[in-house]
Amino acid sequence: MKRQIKLFITIMLSVLIIGTAMMLLYVEKLRTQAGGQNGGVLVEFPFHLPQTHDEPQQDLTEQADGQGVNDGMAAQKSLERYEEAVALGQKAVLVECADPAQVTFAFAGDILFDEAYATMYRYMARGSNVDDTFLAGLLERMRGADVFMLNNEFPYSERGTPTEGKQFTFRAHPRHVGILKELGVDLVSLANNHAYDYGNEALLDTFDTLEAAEVPYVGAGRNLEEALKPVYLIANGMKIAVVSATQIERNANPDTKEATASSAGVLRCLDPSALLRVIAEAKENSDFVILYIHWGTESQEEIDWLQQEQSATYARAGVDLIIGDHPHCLQKIDVVEGVPVVYSLGNFWFNSKTQDTCLVEVTLDGDGIQNMRFVPCKSEECRTRLLTGTEADGVLNYMRGISPNVYIDRDGFVTWE
Repeated sequence: MKRQIKLFITIMLSVLIIGTAMMLLYVEKLRTQAGGQNGGVLVEFPFHLPQTHDEPQQDLTEQADGQGVNDGMAAQKSLERYEEAVALGQKAVLVECADPAQVTFAFAGDILFDEAYATMYRYMARGSNVDDTFLAGLLERMRGADVFMLNNEFPYSERGTPTEGKQFTFRAHPRHVGILKELGVDLVSLANNHAYDYGNEALLDTFDTLEAAEVPYVGAGRNLEEALKPVYLIANGMKIAVVSATQIERNANPDTKEATASSAGVLRCLDPSALLRVIAEAKENSDFVILYIHWGTESQEEIDWLQQEQSATYARAGVDLIIGDHPHCLQKIDVVEGVPVVYSLGNFWFNSKTQDTCLVEVTLDGDGIQNMRFVPCKSEECRTRLLTGTEADGVLNYMRGISPNVYIDRDGFVTWE
């Protein structure tokens, strides 16, 4: 009898040991599968064994970090599209996004870093502190966007001579390019009527300075081929093209030279044919096309005939979003041929005048524009600050009054039919 009991105990212990080993092997298999599906993120413990009754079995991978799945897939797709763009000779930039399902943009207008003018003079007198220059939470919003873009309305150089007969000519010391990094700027437009203020040498220095600082630029180049190139932002598996051009100095012999096959300059669009070719290329090679354009009439809150005419032309050509600057004041937000158009962002940090300005925030996902927000700001005493309360309401009410074809809610979100 004792022998039978001893045998029974031995058998039970063996069964228990074998069962435990099998269970551990099963758990390890689940861990390995989860790790492979979630970019190395393991199933959280305690895990649940498969159900043995009629209730649906729980997918163990759901307990893993689903964000890791999306992050890994988006990152892999972005890397593939980036490598493809580089192989094609395109100007491509990999963008790290806070959310793997969307890309957030912030757009601002004109900035000026010339020490001979009020903004930089006071900035340096105050200790060269961006935290004391962009106030009330504005700096955090600028830095918080996945892509922050603005208009760089001057060259970076110590060389060159000012354009003869031009009333205002701008130039910044190359060391000031570091301010862009402090502001969180990810991309600048050079397509404006001041990029060539100090001639060819200064413009060439500008390209070198921005490239050394790893700040991408669009709308100008060492020759026409470079100036025509869009910047392709590769973000969360999406490929977003940004193109830029200027129509300002509306004459046959502008001070700001147009890029040619053998000379540096900006991309001009008074005659839109070259820009239309760029848009067509961008449309073919991307998921979404943004046009950042220097246009309009200075200090005029009403859009002019050429803005109205060209906005429709570019919308029909395939642009998905148009962002404008140059008038140095806010202009309306509209929808043209189904495309949202922000006609003018105003001066962002440009002079000592007290002026309303803004950030325009746009969120994109795989289906296009998820939302757009007009964020009211004010530039005064060479500082720019975020507006709240009645001050913000006043600017939003003004924008509603001049933008009858869109709806702007109390928080600045812009919608349209």
